[in-house]
Amino acid sequence: MTSEANTNMWIDVPLEILVRLDQRSLSLRKVLALQAGSVITMPRLAGENIDLLVGDEPIANGEIVIIENIMGVRLTAFNTRR
Repeated sequence: MTSEANTNMWIDVPLEILVRLDQRSLSLRKVLALQAGSVITMPRLAGENIDLLVGDEPIANGEIVIIENIMGVRLTAFNTRR
């Protein structure tokens, strides 16, 4: 089987992509106080670099963008390591 045929076999398999914005540590007291509508602030701004992961593997880099009050990610580079 050719490499292209092998890739085509898997092309429609859904993958879960994780966009890692940041990480915070909260005390148990603060976690237990969370409720619907609570906000956990992250010190990240539009234009900052972030990682995109499939599983635990980083697949791309991007930057945070805000378009009409909606947060998104503009892809800037792909991890070509194989």
